[in-house]
Amino acid sequence: MTLDIPNLKDFDQRLRDEAQEEPTLEVPQSEPTKHTQIIAIYGKGGIGKSFTLANLSCMMAEQGKRVLLIGCDPKSDTTSLLFAGKACPTIIETSTRKKLAGEEVAIGDVCFKRNGVFAMELGGPEVGRGCGGRGIIHGFELLEKLGFHDWDFDYVLLDFLGDVVCGGFGLPIARDMAQKVILVGSNDLQSLYVANNVCSAVEYFRKMGGNVGVAGLVINKDDGTGEAQAFAKAVDIPILAEIPAAEDLRKKSANYQIVGTSQSQWGALFAGLAEQVSDAPPVHPQPLDQDGLLALFDSKDTGGDVVLVPATDADMRGKNAKPKESLEVVYDDA
Repeated sequence: MTLDIPNLKDFDQRLRDEAQEEPTLEVPQSEPTKHTQIIAIYGKGGIGKSFTLANLSCMMAEQGKRVLLIGCDPKSDTTSLLFAGKACPTIIETSTRKKLAGEEVAIGDVCFKRNGVFAMELGGPEVGRGCGGRGIIHGFELLEKLGFHDWDFDYVLLDFLGDVVCGGFGLPIARDMAQKVILVGSNDLQSLYVANNVCSAVEYFRKMGGNVGVAGLVINKDDGTGEAQAFAKAVDIPILAEIPAAEDLRKKSANYQIVGTSQSQWGALFAGLAEQVSDAPPVHPQPLDQDGLLALFDSKDTGGDVVLVPATDADMRGKNAKPKESLEVVYDDA
């Protein structure tokens, strides 16, 4: 069989052209029709996704919902708070160990429960020993073999890194695995940069025929400066919750204590978040360009007033710089 290279190039160009066209496909503006809502949560590493999800999932379970929490971060820290700091075996490491022993992976090997929440970690390779994105893909392939599509849950919450852009981490958006995306950010440029990147990914795949939309933004460690609120308004997505930068929350999180319960002073906040997560429809975000993102902040803090000064060849050569002979043609007098 001979590959028709020109046709492959034409197809590749058509994909690029389609991505530039405004699509007619609309993201559904009503509640998802499937019984199970699969929701992908994205945010910058360390922004508080695991804290948010552990408490949200506990509140949902307390409200009588069946919830499955899946950690899709190679750090495998999504379930740490849920299990009071105890690390659970990851799907990747368990699969490897079982394969070497000639055994099959069972549900009880990788899925655990506490406070009514079912949870598991996909895991990832050790540093320098593999691709985290491929680990995610392998993990979901194994979940399908374990019957993922037949499981009976009201909510499946997927915790994804937003600042890693390789393919595996974009699965819920690229393959319509989730009905909607929720962003977690704070009043800092880097977390909003990541949130904006995820909005761009959602819009890109929507233009390619995808259906995933953004349900909204959870503002974590909110110090009241307002940049995250301005971002949500600028990209036209709702704010689902504003979790304050409170010392009590910091301490409880550090000590692996759950606050997403009616017995906590923060219970009402997470009950409200649970309602928003359930009801918020997926919408089309309007991602910002880099200048638009910087404009949300005081230019003194971001370098927004910096003017780019082009370097010269002499700058680059430094002490090795030498005068160049002119290439101008000089004609002798006739």
